[in-house]
Amino acid sequence: MSEKDDFDLQLFLPYLLNQAAEASSLAFNQIYKNRYGMLRTEWRVLFHLGIYGTLTAKEIGARAKSHKTKISRAVAALEGRRYLKRARRENDRRVEALELTALGTSVYNELREEARRYDSALSDQMSAEERDVLRKLLLRLSRS
Repeated sequence: MSEKDDFDLQLFLPYLLNQAAEASSLAFNQIYKNRYGMLRTEWRVLFHLGIYGTLTAKEIGARAKSHKTKISRAVAALEGRRYLKRARRENDRRVEALELTALGTSVYNELREEARRYDSALSDQMSAEERDVLRKLLLRLSRS
């Protein structure tokens, strides 16, 4: 028999962060999935285009820290729903600029309001000081 392992997975920070991320995003996941049939990467692409305007898939991947294959699939799905359009760049025909359509902008605006409400509901579970500390720490960790 081996000695009792004293490693506490429940307190391992990467595991704990992942568990918190999954739990905190579950209800919002249901909103974009049930209402629009979107997957996680799709709503992230939609939000990047809604917030930042015209971007390439490579730029979205870098900002979202997502693999290019996932971004490519999300772009194809959003284009299929007519939420975004592609245009070849004049200076480099290999690169496509992605931009939301009017329908995509409408969906983005609706989901943005849902995201604001959801963020408020999560934030209301903490004091203002706890919220500020949590956001600062998460931003620091995400830049590591």
